[in-house]
Amino acid sequence: MNKKISVAAVSVLLLAAPMFALADTLTRQLQFGMTGSDVSSLQTFLAQDPTIYPQGLVTGYFGALTRTAVSNYQTRNGIDAVGRVGPITLASINAKMGGNTGADIYAPSLSGVTVSGTSNSITAQWNSSEATRGILYYSTSWMSMTDVLPNDVVIQGNSASVDTTLRSSHTITASGLQPNTTYYYVVYSKDASGNATVTAPETFKTFN
Repeated sequence: MNKKISVAAVSVLLLAAPMFALADTLTRQLQFGMTGSDVSSLQTFLAQDPTIYPQGLVTGYFGALTRTAVSNYQTRNGIDAVGRVGPITLASINAKMGGNTGADIYAPSLSGVTVSGTSNSITAQWNSSEATRGILYYSTSWMSMTDVLPNDVVIQGNSASVDTTLRSSHTITASGLQPNTTYYYVVYSKDASGNATVTAPETFKTFN
């Protein structure tokens, strides 16, 4: 037996870690061992976020620390973390450094949130306005949510299998639940720039 409930997505979080625009833009691809003023510009840009480049050194030399910082930036922005500034990373950084589009500071919006389940599972489906990573949180008790600056939220409760793939259509199942039990749940989406949205807690009761 299976039941489905539709719930309205309520955005309760809009957080961002904006990169401030710089006058410089990068004109070539960069990788380990290279030097130049553009490497300094890259390092200056990366150093604006200490979670990406905690050392913050601006040396003009693309060394191991810069390579790690580039990998961190790529991971944050949904780019393969190869540690070099190739065409995709170059375009992404230039868009923020040159102020052409600025940093993404908008949280994704969620729609079409539905849940269905059985005696020991719950499946949540929803759409996000942009590609995001999704998580289904659930708990037998009320879940509290705490903002964690600059760009995340801590949710009390268990999490189902986390979908780390950036996508705009999500389906996540939590299994191993107790039958005939009421669970609180929320769905959570975070975009490549670290902006996150969660729904307000709702309840779902598994079958006997």
